[in-house]
Amino acid sequence: MAERYDIVIIGGGPGGYLAAMRGAQLGKRIALVERDRVGGTCINYGCIPTKYLLHQTRVLLEISGSKTLQGPVGEVGLNWARVQQGRQAVVDRLVKGLVFLLEKGKVEIVTGTARLRRDKSVIVSDEAGERVLEADKVVVATGSRAASLPFLRPDGRSVLTSTEALALAEVPKSLLVVGAGAIGLEMGSIYRRLGMDVTVLEILPQILPGSDRESTTRLERALKKQGLKILTGMRIESAEVGGDGVTLKGAGVTAGTPFEYRAEKVLLSAGRKPETAGLFDGEPFLDLDRGFIKVGPDLETNVPGVYAIGDVIGGKLLAHKAYHDALVAVENAAGMTRTADYAALPAAVFTEPEFASVGLTEEEAAAKGIKIKSGVFPLQASGRALTMEATDGLVKVLADEADRVVGAHVVAPGASDMIPVLTMAVAGGLTLKDLERIIYVHPTLSEAIGEAALKANNEALHILNS
Repeated sequence: MAERYDIVIIGGGPGGYLAAMRGAQLGKRIALVERDRVGGTCINYGCIPTKYLLHQTRVLLEISGSKTLQGPVGEVGLNWARVQQGRQAVVDRLVKGLVFLLEKGKVEIVTGTARLRRDKSVIVSDEAGERVLEADKVVVATGSRAASLPFLRPDGRSVLTSTEALALAEVPKSLLVVGAGAIGLEMGSIYRRLGMDVTVLEILPQILPGSDRESTTRLERALKKQGLKILTGMRIESAEVGGDGVTLKGAGVTAGTPFEYRAEKVLLSAGRKPETAGLFDGEPFLDLDRGFIKVGPDLETNVPGVYAIGDVIGGKLLAHKAYHDALVAVENAAGMTRTADYAALPAAVFTEPEFASVGLTEEEAAAKGIKIKSGVFPLQASGRALTMEATDGLVKVLADEADRVVGAHVVAPGASDMIPVLTMAVAGGLTLKDLERIIYVHPTLSEAIGEAALKANNEALHILNS
């Protein structure tokens, strides 16, 4: 006999578990179906373990780059086995905490593979067999998976996705990274800090494609100083995978100059694809666009009562976007009215320095015909940055003709913690004057926000105005 729920959520990643928690708060009977572990890719194999490795290797980077330490700095290294144990311990603790909260909220966690029927029932398969969950509403939160190239597919040994790269038992001597997006740059930074020869190949003209060009140029310069080899405009056309390594061949996009690079391992980080394989019981009945599920502003699909959230609906594939989607979808499923709004969706890349952004870039504003004024404050003029010996960065604020803040971009240590102020400015329609009037703690990097806002009107106090 089928079991009945108010809402069945397929996928236990960031969007899925948050939707379950919120649905339970609203008094709904919730079932959360996850084929692996609660937390999904983000907590188990992505965001959280990556940040742990970035933190551990950043400590090593700071020590090796220090000009004031005494003693045999060259003998300091990471105990990689302990690092991996620590990574898994953090993940396990978070997963255990999530399961505790879900169970306290009376959410039923169902482990297995889900297949969705048009009538909104969900068939869950596991080793014991099948069970049917009937639902008034369904939220699809199945996430995404790493994309591959036609001639280069992950094998878990020589050709890796970020999942395998995070859990390598031994650190290889060399690594080729395909793609200079957030994953490629973060993973490349981790292994470069461990002494690996790391080369990043990107087909587009800049790193972090689609991001503010002035800011990414500054970030690229900083990463190259750390020994990361970054090559843009590189089209990979073939690959040779052997027992002792991988060779990538191709040609430059602009001049057509052929290239060939070889390394012990290759990391595929050239985008992600929606995870919809096996989702439907029979032929797909949700409208799809290049595999992504199409939704309206309320995140409802073409089938009434079926919602989709997070990576599986496309847009920017970010965990915090999935969080936002989760609240919108589950509240609508519970009878409330809410729409998704991505106008002030921030993003961050956790390299050193970090890069964070929100709102429009200069290039996007120009394409929309929006006249903007730009204020840039370089960290070379920041007292706090000087004390940290971390002056290779900037804060950039963009405003429209009415002085409303429409975008902001930060290259700095802790940029991800600075961007919320600027996100609030974009979301709330704040002006440059509003940013100037904030009293920033001195000395902090956040003071650069107010200075950048002043600079946009040629009123900066700690750098020259044009």
